[in-house]
Amino acid sequence: MIRAGIIGGAGYTAGELIRLLVNHPQVEIVFVHSTSNAGNRLADVHGGLEGDTDMRFCDSYDLGSADVVFLCSAHGQSKVWLAENTIPAGVKIIDLAQDFRDESEGFVYGLPELNRERIRRAERVANPGCFATAIQLALLPLAAAGLLQDEVHVTAVTGSTGAGVKPSATTHFSWRASNISVYKAFTHQHLIEIGRNLRLLEPSFDSAINFVPMRGDFTRGILASVYTACPLDGEAVRKLYADFYAPAAFTRVTERDVDLKQVVNTNKALLHAAVYDGKVHITSVIDNLLKGASGQAVQNMNLMFGLDEKVGLQLKANAF
Repeated sequence: MIRAGIIGGAGYTAGELIRLLVNHPQVEIVFVHSTSNAGNRLADVHGGLEGDTDMRFCDSYDLGSADVVFLCSAHGQSKVWLAENTIPAGVKIIDLAQDFRDESEGFVYGLPELNRERIRRAERVANPGCFATAIQLALLPLAAAGLLQDEVHVTAVTGSTGAGVKPSATTHFSWRASNISVYKAFTHQHLIEIGRNLRLLEPSFDSAINFVPMRGDFTRGILASVYTACPLDGEAVRKLYADFYAPAAFTRVTERDVDLKQVVNTNKALLHAAVYDGKVHITSVIDNLLKGASGQAVQNMNLMFGLDEKVGLQLKANAF
């Protein structure tokens, strides 16, 4: 059994992670840390766990009791935690924040469709951002083929859980319901990791990625609409994408239009690509809390410990 510890256990990503790990056949959770909730039942904070576990949050822990530690605290806190703690030999780290997505401190960027073999050998993995996952999956085949030769245009909408569990003016139900809005246009922080990885595949790519994120009036999921100039015809594009993702455990290319209900509550990513007058348009859909966060973290853990990527992640989509 893989013994797992969780730091920062009160947020949405931690809640999803716990739900996955309590049902994972090869994992035992040994501690879930939360200073603010120490002593409280996990199920009192994450109601979906009622009946699944009687564990309680702790305010202290023994890192030596774990084989892998998931860092689920706010952005910026992982660097602080790593500086303050001595990690026992053999303990693997998976960080769900953005602190090490530049691959500093020995971390490997944890997008399996890009770095599967490096993740298998890694001791430390930096989980990608949710928007970054959806957008990169839309563009990786083009970059790998050297076909990103012009500006890329992205509009992507995310559910309210993408903003985290802490309430704010733009996550309040009365504001979010029946509403939609733009935020961080052309400046979103995920552009850094997206650009870095695309240029690793295609070093000559130096055009802009024009990304306009949007807040949706739903709780979970991301739909990214991506287009750029492309010299290939539709048949060649479909083959390019199908061949690139043939080894992928959860990413599928379909000839039909895609929608959020096909992926919400799963670790799947679905892509649809089509060519229009010299432009390729890709629609990419994922669940922001699963393939965009906790599900991908478990997928990375499976790789790091030599398991099949799909173990513990055979999940059912909402569908309707």
